[in-house]
Amino acid sequence: MAWENRKLSDVCRLINGRAYKKHEMLSEGPYPLLRVGNFFTNRGWYYSDMELDPDKYCDYGDLLYAWSASFGPKIWDSGKVIYHYHIWKIEIDEELVDKNYLYYLLDWDKELIKSEQGAGTTMVHITKGSMENRILPFPSLEEQKRIVAILDQAFVDIDQARATAETNLKNARELFDSYLEQVFSQKHEGWVQYTMTDICEITSKLVDPRESQYIDLPHVGAGNMISGTGELIDVKTAREEELISGKFVFDNSMVLYSKIRPYLMKVCVPGFDGLCSADVYPLSPVKGIVDKHYLYFLLLSKNFTDYAILGSGRAGMPKVNRDYLFKYKISLPNIEEQKKYVDKLEQISYQSQLLEKLYSSKIDKLDELKKSILHKAFTGELTKSKGIAA
Repeated sequence: MAWENRKLSDVCRLINGRAYKKHEMLSEGPYPLLRVGNFFTNRGWYYSDMELDPDKYCDYGDLLYAWSASFGPKIWDSGKVIYHYHIWKIEIDEELVDKNYLYYLLDWDKELIKSEQGAGTTMVHITKGSMENRILPFPSLEEQKRIVAILDQAFVDIDQARATAETNLKNARELFDSYLEQVFSQKHEGWVQYTMTDICEITSKLVDPRESQYIDLPHVGAGNMISGTGELIDVKTAREEELISGKFVFDNSMVLYSKIRPYLMKVCVPGFDGLCSADVYPLSPVKGIVDKHYLYFLLLSKNFTDYAILGSGRAGMPKVNRDYLFKYKISLPNIEEQKKYVDKLEQISYQSQLLEKLYSSKIDKLDELKKSILHKAFTGELTKSKGIAA
């Protein structure tokens, strides 16, 4: 039997949730409030005590669709909740469409929507009218159920492989974190306690990046620093970025630490001379007391990061101020011992990053495989009925 192209509105109805005002979003109440932020995670719930029309609630097994920001379908797997305006509940015509087929179809279609809105789009948004008018492929109910059975089995295997890769990725990251924590939580005989002001300083002054001696220097901002790895990406010169505000000069002896959102752990040892954002501290290690690479690992340690987070204050844009940073206390071995720890840390860091790249690549390939299988399913390649009638 040939497939038919139908409007989505021919096989189901999209029902909007309720828009809430801030004072209506309670810290407790009889009904959890399902927002887009809770659609794919289980954090930061609000509640409601309102009694609403039955179609403003969803329950276990309902097919939902988040249509703003993070978007896509989900079969709700928890209890009764009130769903927000940015989510549709989908009421299907069971004589025309299987719920699980429609879930898989919409999961495939969301990738088409992303591509239609452009590769650089970061905030995907689709209107109810345009969604209802989307033309999608529908075979017979029997064929839909056959496709669902094939996809269910394929995705069980893929999800198991993905879970294994995610566990291995987590273990690879913990390999380095564990040793890092071991180094910076210990204190041996002969180690000396310092405050940060004893072991490093900020000697750089703000300069005008438009001046001739600075305009062709590379510029490093927090956005160029990869969290927790020391890696830099997309570094450009002050000229290329057309910078106009004051920047710090740094040289290859310094360690750069981003004071913005310290939980991101953005630290690097650039190994070249350049300019850095005013939101980055260029730290000069005190010679004979601390090795610059040891200082780098210190700034990545959990103990220091917890300290920085505690003192970063402002909720909107947490920052570590200079005075607070330099009050941090740390016990250090001598320079020679520091270099031995650095050698070991660099070896473990390198090994763990290789493993992370390996398992991240496996996860990416499994995600691509899933997309490929979905594409084949909805172009008729998984079943014998391959024709799609207009």
